Amino acid sequence: MAPAAAANLGYTPPDGGWGWAVVFGAFICIGFSYAFPKSLTIYFKAIQEYFSVSYSEIAWVSSIMLAAMYAGGPVSSILVNRYGSRPVVMLGGLMVGIAMVTASFGKSIMHIYLCVGVIGGFGLAFNLQPALTIIGTYFHVKRPLANGLAMTGSPVFLSTLAPLNQFLLDSFGWRGSFLILGSFTLNCCVAGALMRPVHKQIKPKPNAEPPKSNGPAHEKAATEDTHAQSAGLKFVDWSLFRHRGFMIYLVGNVIMFFGFFAPVVFLAPYAKHQGIDEYSAAFLLSILALVDMFVRPGTGLIANTKWIRPRIQYFFSLAVAYNGVCHLLCPLVPGYVGLVLYAVFFGVAFGMVSSLLFEVLMDLVGAHRFSTAVGLCTIIECGPVLLGPPISGALVDIYGDYKYMYYACGVMMLVPGIFFLIMHYYNYKKLDEEERKRQSEAMRMRSGLSVRVEGEEEHVKMSQVDETADEADG
Repeated sequence: MAPAAAANLGYTPPDGGWGWAVVFGAFICIGFSYAFPKSLTIYFKAIQEYFSVSYSEIAWVSSIMLAAMYAGGPVSSILVNRYGSRPVVMLGGLMVGIAMVTASFGKSIMHIYLCVGVIGGFGLAFNLQPALTIIGTYFHVKRPLANGLAMTGSPVFLSTLAPLNQFLLDSFGWRGSFLILGSFTLNCCVAGALMRPVHKQIKPKPNAEPPKSNGPAHEKAATEDTHAQSAGLKFVDWSLFRHRGFMIYLVGNVIMFFGFFAPVVFLAPYAKHQGIDEYSAAFLLSILALVDMFVRPGTGLIANTKWIRPRIQYFFSLAVAYNGVCHLLCPLVPGYVGLVLYAVFFGVAFGMVSSLLFEVLMDLVGAHRFSTAVGLCTIIECGPVLLGPPISGALVDIYGDYKYMYYACGVMMLVPGIFFLIMHYYNYKKLDEEERKRQSEAMRMRSGLSVRVEGEEEHVKMSQVDETADEADG
């Protein structure tokens, strides 16, 4: 599938050069997008006490921010297709910066909801999707590695922002910290400036029409800006809902996200529930983040090999199923040592899925349709992302034990893993059949053309013979 995707671009990606600077910019943007909402939880207790609100009211800050980030996917798609990644990322960084600075002057919890949640969440959406999209325009052969390196930004920033936020809170309070964080997020504007449009060299095919676009990737000239991808074309490609591979990915992901984030959220509380002290419980998250940090680029390297790349969907399926197995075994391991082992193996599993999550979507639909595809996915996945942790928490409230929550998350990861494995076997089989059919039709067309040419040559020869005979008779 990957070669076909590359052919649909209409040009050959450079697979290096300035592309590595683009990967660094994407690293920064993805790091802020995924780590920033999680790291803000450090300020929740201080904000809760300042505004005298309940636990559920303060929890809505991160929920609204995540919801806005996911719901902003289609809007970000339209902007990226129209203007390209660079201006959208810079706008997103500016929005998050303004949101945090404005929130530092907040007079009520509703003010925090609006600034941090809505405006900040949409700003993160404008950071995330363009960063993912532009990698596909610069890389094809090395794309899994590039995606793996960019996705490493999430654990790196999480492990950095968490202690930094604690230091800022102790030194400046939550208002001063928000003001400083607003200036930090403006670095996304610098990262966006690195995302210059790719220099495209289109090689015309001999004896063929110029390459046509089947999506927003049509390019008019060798140095056309990226924003021209959608010129004259519809902004949202609704035909993706008739794309077999996209629907497999979407259905499996909706199930998967119900159990994807909850084990991370409840790992430290689960350890405390077992009588482990707070610092040791928090250290489990550090172990998970450290392992995740190294696994993501490693997974990209493995996915880029000639043995894995042609069937990368199987690799992703096994990674998802492996997550489920880790969660099912978690309640069975005793003591703190058992939880450390779980954090290590879960870090490997989480890093594998995170590294491959967007690469496999790009492999299915092609880089030219990725922007729209990821926008449609994020808004649909918004539901399970928000509902997954509360549903898992409800199981803890009902049974008074975390093990049932981990069992449920294990099942919700194992089932889509098996689903992916079966459906991608079917999809690969159908793709091979369709390719053989195309090749057979091409051969028939060539043989038919050959027969017609031979017939015309024979007709010419007969005509010449007839003319010669007529001259002899004359």
